[in-house]
Amino acid sequence: MKNRMRPLQALYFTQFLSAFADNMILFVIANLLQDNGFSPVMLALVSMAFFLPYIALAPLVGPFADKHPKSFVLVIGNLIKVLGVLLLLVIDQSSILMLMLAYFTVGVGAVVYSPAKYGILPELTQNEDQLFHANARIEAYTIIAILTGIGGGGAIAAMTPTLVSSVICLVLYGLSVLMTFHIPRINGNAMIRYGTETRLFFAHFRQLLKKPETGFAIIGTGAFWMSSSVLRVAVIAWIPVSLGIDPKSSAVSLILATTSIGIIAGAFLAPKLIPLQRFYRSILYGFLMFVLILLFPLFHITAVAILFLLLVGFMGGVFIVPMNTVLQEEGKKMVGTGKTIAIQNFVENALMLVGTGIYYVIVYLGATVSGAIIVQGLLLLVFLLYLAGQTKRLARTRM
Repeated sequence: MKNRMRPLQALYFTQFLSAFADNMILFVIANLLQDNGFSPVMLALVSMAFFLPYIALAPLVGPFADKHPKSFVLVIGNLIKVLGVLLLLVIDQSSILMLMLAYFTVGVGAVVYSPAKYGILPELTQNEDQLFHANARIEAYTIIAILTGIGGGGAIAAMTPTLVSSVICLVLYGLSVLMTFHIPRINGNAMIRYGTETRLFFAHFRQLLKKPETGFAIIGTGAFWMSSSVLRVAVIAWIPVSLGIDPKSSAVSLILATTSIGIIAGAFLAPKLIPLQRFYRSILYGFLMFVLILLFPLFHITAVAILFLLLVGFMGGVFIVPMNTVLQEEGKKMVGTGKTIAIQNFVENALMLVGTGIYYVIVYLGATVSGAIIVQGLLLLVFLLYLAGQTKRLARTRM
């Protein structure tokens, strides 16, 4: 048992280090944009480059992870991220296209890495009980990495020159790679064919969308992450303008981190607030999240902004967790856990790309960041109204 726990512990640390750097690099790029005189809205354009690999490579990365040793795939994913950070250091940083290329490369590494970190868990555990606890732990490490990466990583990026913060990201990815060598190299399935798997991906996508429970959950989780991704980029631009805080201050990332704290609290309490048999009732918290997003940009007081972001995160956590649980349970029976996660990632990142693109266009055309946040809230409302129309049908199927 001890020999099996060592690889798992290495996997947890590998995931933490890589996810921390993933979140920190956004603030490094935000600082680069400011140093080179770009408008804050350009962060949305660069962010869109990160989402593209999740859409373009979604049908392929799952089969790639299954075809090769997953510890090897984790290394490849991290090394591609390293290449993305190195590009940041050597490109013409005054070119928005070059900055997009660098962040796109980090995104390629992230999408390659993602399925392997989950797919390797059954190989490192002996039974379902161990697998359940391993899943819980890797999710916990991921959440902690997101929270500390936004708060702590953002603060580091704010307090250090871009070169130093970029090198810190390189070191974190490098340490993540080293930790991976403590994970056994277990051969994959060499018989996998990418063409066949790509066709199956879209067939499974249609299958999940067709079933009421999984279709509801896929659209609901996608709508949540669409709003969250836009809010993250928008708030980075909104805080200096509306609260009078230096855009390079560590306070920007620390205020933004309150949303993640709220999500964690909401996720923790979701099972107590929403019965899984009536998971669709979590839509109420989606509507509350919408109301808070509409009100949030109207108050230009730091304490109030922190409270609103905390509440937005909390409502979002309660909104998304029941849908995630149902999607994973039902998806596992229908097409398998790994394929369900790949399809979910595809939908979420497609909607994040669309939402961020709409935000960019609105601000580019002259709207204020506050106005763009409100428009994004209205876009969320469109999805919520569609989901609300599906609840009666779901209530009949879940009786």
